[in-house]
Amino acid sequence: MIIIADGGSTKTNWCLLNDDNKKIYFNTEGYNPYFVTVEYVIESLKKNLPDDLEFEKITEVNFYGAGVHNKEKAAQLKEAFGAVFTHSDIFVGHDLLAAARALLGKDTGFAAILGTGTNTGIYDGDDIVFQINSAAYILGDEGSGCHIGKKLLTDYLRGYMPEAVRATFWETFKLTPDDIQENVYTKPLANRFCASFAKFVYDNSDNIGYTHNLVKTSFTDFFKNLVSHYPDYQKYELNCIGSVGYNFRNILEEVADEFGMKIGKLIRSPIDDLVKFHIDHPRG
Repeated sequence: MIIIADGGSTKTNWCLLNDDNKKIYFNTEGYNPYFVTVEYVIESLKKNLPDDLEFEKITEVNFYGAGVHNKEKAAQLKEAFGAVFTHSDIFVGHDLLAAARALLGKDTGFAAILGTGTNTGIYDGDDIVFQINSAAYILGDEGSGCHIGKKLLTDYLRGYMPEAVRATFWETFKLTPDDIQENVYTKPLANRFCASFAKFVYDNSDNIGYTHNLVKTSFTDFFKNLVSHYPDYQKYELNCIGSVGYNFRNILEEVADEFGMKIGKLIRSPIDDLVKFHIDHPRG
């Protein structure tokens, strides 16, 4: 039996694939090594993995995760998974490789992630061969749920939010400016906190023009600061994974058109296509 897992900063989607290729799905929280320790991951896995998981029969774990951009971060997660999946060969790759494999299989192309965070890169059918750093949630991550959430929270704090939206925001969350500042600057996992407000933006019906413009501005920043800096970017289609890109796909298509780029495949989660990739292209 093997496991394939796609981990964002907020949530990890898991699939156990038995010897007959029967799929069993389950979820845990996300494990971005920039925000969680090895000890935290081990404890969380022990607490949240299914009780009936037969660890001794799992020969291979393939984990793709946000924040796995170098050998040190990959090694941290590999250590944590190895402590839990003691009979398994552990592979840890970054989430953009998962996105590219799910979106493109073995074809070449442009792959992007628009979820809690942002990621982009050129894929050659085997690996990511060119990538512009997203700069993470404080300095960058344009177009992400966190970026959209930060824009919303900034408008709320500064009094720029339309009154009807502001009233609904207060009724929904009961957050004071001090509460927001504490969650962003004092409490852990501020990226998840900010990204959680993307759903409010999506659900808003008080002022569609306001939230449409907020998301469009975020996606415009995504293209202006990231996508358009890839050489000959307009020759590629934008293939994208993530709930933000999927849920706001009409606005994403609008902005892509303004930058002269066509939309390719948009999917909410890569897990099904990623599992198919591992069935079609087994390791070793």
